[in-house]
Formats: sequence, structure tokens, C-alpha cells
Amino acid sequence: MEYRSLGRTGVMVSPLCLGAMNFGGPTDKPESFAIIDRALDAGINFIDTANVYNAGESERILGEALMEAGRRRQVILATKVHGKMGDGANDQGGSRYHIVRACEESLRRLQTDHIDLYQLHRPPLTIPPDETLRAFDDLARSGKVLYIGCSTHPAWMVMEALAVSERLRLARYISEQPPYNLLDRRIENELIPLCMKHNLAVLPWSPVAGGILAGRYAGGGDLPKDSRAAR
Repeated sequence: MEYRSLGRTGVMVSPLCLGAMNFGGPTDKPESFAIIDRALDAGINFIDTANVYNAGESERILGEALMEAGRRRQVILATKVHGKMGDGANDQGGSRYHIVRACEESLRRLQTDHIDLYQLHRPPLTIPPDETLRAFDDLARSGKVLYIGCSTHPAWMVMEALAVSERLRLARYISEQPPYNLLDRRIENELIPLCMKHNLAVLPWSPVAGGILAGRYAGGGDLPKDSRAAR
């Protein structure tokens, strides 16, 4: 396996990251365990999940798999926060209140004492960036989070966050996780040049456009029953 630096951090990761969104549904626990073992055996050392994936079940399965196999130290473990995790008014979003509580819950599900890369899953359009970044900074200073990143943010919001972090001397985003594939190349216009300029890692999601580029959908309106589009 060839490894590369995760942005400006110097942390070495495999160029392929194992996405865990399907763990716990539709992929059951035994199959998820097998996928994790196969990936680690092949040299992949980077796994990405989110608290909202299958209402926390993805994190639980991933944590259990790494704990049972004793392989947590082999993995750069990434998860995300922002999605709705309950019925309460504060069970989602980018507030300090939600981020700190969600981090504790993710740590418990993942059965670990720290998250290597903690990412803001979506941009919180109504919350000042310093509110979110101060929460991330507190988690980083406490050792519960090593690095922070964002996902599906427009270029201007990434730049704004970098500027706020520099001005207030807070933890800085080291990565952005955007949608990117041959059918959706929007990030090439502004986001990719921004990431290159400021040495942010780019972690593309949906590289085969939800299965379209893999030839999963032949047309004619009939969807495979177990496909993502059908779900």
C-alpha cells in the first residue's frame, strides 16, 4: 500500500478510505466485520463514519469490530457530527452544546478514548463559525479529538473557518469531504484550488455517484431492489 500525508498534518493514510455508511443497514454486522478485516489486511488504515449513519449503528459496529480484533491502533478513525440524533431541539447542528455531547456519545459507541479526525458533517448556516470552532478547539485541547475537518462545505465557508481559526488561535480544519465524481465536478472550480493553496486534505464521497458510474442502473426505470436509489 502506498501512503500519503493527510493534508498538512504529516499523518500517513492510505489513498483509499473505507466508508462505513452502510454498516448496520443494509450491511449487517458479520458482513461489516468481514469488510473491515479485509480492508485492514489489504493495508487500508483510514476509516470514515458518522454518528448519523444508521442512527449510530455504524459507529457501534465499527467500534466493536476494532475492539474485538485489537486493531484500533492500526486505524486513523474519522467520524462526523451535525445530523439529527434525536427528537430534541438541540439533538443536531453545529452548536457547542450539541458538538460536545455528540462527541462523548460517539466515543462511547466507537469504544475509543479519542477520535483521530472529527468533522462537521454539513455547514451550519445560522451559527457563527467561532461557536463551532471553539467547541472543536476545546475537544482538541482535551485530547478527545486529534484533528478537525468539515464536509460538504462551500469554498467560502471553508475559507471563513480558516480565517476565524487563525484570528482566534483555534484548532484549524485540516480536511474537507466533498461530493466528487465524474458526474459532479463542481469542486474543481473553487474548492480544490482553495484546498491546494492551504494544504487541506480532500476526502471525496460518492466517487461512483451512488452506483451510477458502477453500471448499477441500466435504465428503463427498473431499480435493483437492494440498491441505494431504491431505498
